[in-house]
Amino acid sequence: MKIYTKTGDRGTTSLIGGTRLSKAHVRIDAYGTVDELNSYIGMLRDQPVNEQRRDLLKEIQDRLFTIGSHLASESDQVKRILPDLLDDDVTLLETEMDIIDSKIPPLRAFVLPGGHQSVSFGHIARTVCRRAERAVIHLQQGEEVEDIVVRYLNRLSDYLFMLCRAMTYELEIEEVTWKPRVASKK
Repeated sequence: MKIYTKTGDRGTTSLIGGTRLSKAHVRIDAYGTVDELNSYIGMLRDQPVNEQRRDLLKEIQDRLFTIGSHLASESDQVKRILPDLLDDDVTLLETEMDIIDSKIPPLRAFVLPGGHQSVSFGHIARTVCRRAERAVIHLQQGEEVEDIVVRYLNRLSDYLFMLCRAMTYELEIEEVTWKPRVASKK
């Protein structure tokens, strides 16, 4: 089977179930952004600092594929045969954040993204996650989307922030805090 079908040459694509939509449709944007996020999670998984987190990051990638399959499906009938996203998936992220929080210094200021390539990749993943969350919420305004999808993406962006702080700590890099410039008053 060839990878190219030429069916998208006119700017449309098929949902699971056969309905064709414009590639500019909010549904396509939502699951495309989740796919982009999944790629960044893969890049994070490949960072040496995340050796001990590779299984967790792969689990996150699996959940993102689940989310993508739900967003790419048009009917409840199709969704019944898709993998599930569970409350336990959200709880796992919360538990991992609590573990990180117990190991790193408390946050006392806003943190500027960066300091090391691995940390920068993490912040890119975090911001793409927030964009995916916004796209799903936009889709949810006109179509039914399971609430757990938004909850998972919201918690994942929080986890990615905490992961960046953990990487910074483990790599022994200074966490650069934001120091707002305030105009002097005359």
